[in-house]
Amino acid sequence: MQDEPNFKRRRFSAAAAASITAGSLGLFGLSQNARALTTGAPHPGSDGVAVYPFHVHFPESKLVELCRRIREANWPERETVSDDSQGVPLATMQALARYWATDYDWRKVEAKLNALPQYITEIDGLNIHFIHVRSKHENALPLVVNHGWPGSIIEQLKIIDPLTNPKAHGASVSDAFHVVIPSMPGYGFSGKPTATGWGPERMAKAWAVLMKRLGYTRYVAQGGDWGAFVVDQMGLQAPTGLLGIHTNMPATVPADVDKALQIGAPAPAGLSAEEKRAYEQLALTFKEVDYARLMGSRPQTLYGIADSPVGLAAWLLDHNDADGQPAAAVVSALNRTTSATGELTRDEILDNITLYWLTNTGVSASRLYWEYKGGFFNAKGVKIPVAVSVFPGEQYQAPRSWTEKAYPNLVYYHRAEKGGHFAAWEQPTIFAQELRAAFRPLR
Repeated sequence: MQDEPNFKRRRFSAAAAASITAGSLGLFGLSQNARALTTGAPHPGSDGVAVYPFHVHFPESKLVELCRRIREANWPERETVSDDSQGVPLATMQALARYWATDYDWRKVEAKLNALPQYITEIDGLNIHFIHVRSKHENALPLVVNHGWPGSIIEQLKIIDPLTNPKAHGASVSDAFHVVIPSMPGYGFSGKPTATGWGPERMAKAWAVLMKRLGYTRYVAQGGDWGAFVVDQMGLQAPTGLLGIHTNMPATVPADVDKALQIGAPAPAGLSAEEKRAYEQLALTFKEVDYARLMGSRPQTLYGIADSPVGLAAWLLDHNDADGQPAAAVVSALNRTTSATGELTRDEILDNITLYWLTNTGVSASRLYWEYKGGFFNAKGVKIPVAVSVFPGEQYQAPRSWTEKAYPNLVYYHRAEKGGHFAAWEQPTIFAQELRAAFRPLR
């Protein structure tokens, strides 16, 4: 395994590099909102394409404007039911808005991001933002981690140190990783596609280019939510150097079961108790994804989430997990101000929502649902080594029987004790343990 990125040296003008801004790079259409500052000269990647150091800072005026918009929200009347069956309750949103406008501090997460090595590089005509943290340990395994919706790179911040510095977290140095976390096109600080075609298949190809550009000749990939679709596509494409993938939202559903789910038919005969439970979970999941159907059909209509921070927050909160909609893990986090074990907190939820607002990516991120035309949980035919972690709060618990058929080169399967749909965000310690164990056979 190549330990050090093999950057081919070229001469760059330091003066020119120092003047690079988001506007001159054409970054994410935010030249008036944020500035990408270089902290040194750009490096040429192993393929000669420049990799620019990245720093984010939003003007105070943008934060003041955000708070003003929150305070001046035009609220609807209260829901006519006593539960959340009509959506995120008014009281929940008003309490969150009060805190967001008065006490929340974006600068804290901005400082966390800027404490990490961040970069921008162009891949397939689009500027891609990514975090790249190298372990100090020899023979660390390069790993590219994929986020999903309604998430971002903020989902993975808590797993970086446990993966790159395992000894400090009670693990072996032999399980160390070099960690690369890209922002999906249309999300966060990456560019927004101006034409169609940026679905999971194209992202999979882009991450292979990225890892090669960073000098990694052997690496692994991980993903959940949309990131799971991307790593499945990486598995299908099997680029040179990809040793295997890990998914925490596996696509394992057999064709006959998937067909029955799509038409709302009863579960096929002959399913085991575990398989029947998975079928029931999936049937419930498909009843709770109206948000996905709208983004998949009419994403451009979502002007409200670009105009109103409260509207954006409600939209991003109202997704589902195994315990209902809105997602139980997110709802519980709204009442949690701190956590000694790394569980989701209110500030972390707002970090993610605020990133969407400041980068104006509510609509551009939604288009990923429109781009993808394939099935969601159906087996894709991945043949390379695959590791699967099943979390109890995921939308369905993939049975081992289905998983072994869907991924014939299954090298790891484990049911985690805690965690849900956004496992890295909800249970970072357990998630890091899963990745160490999952990729150990491939080192």
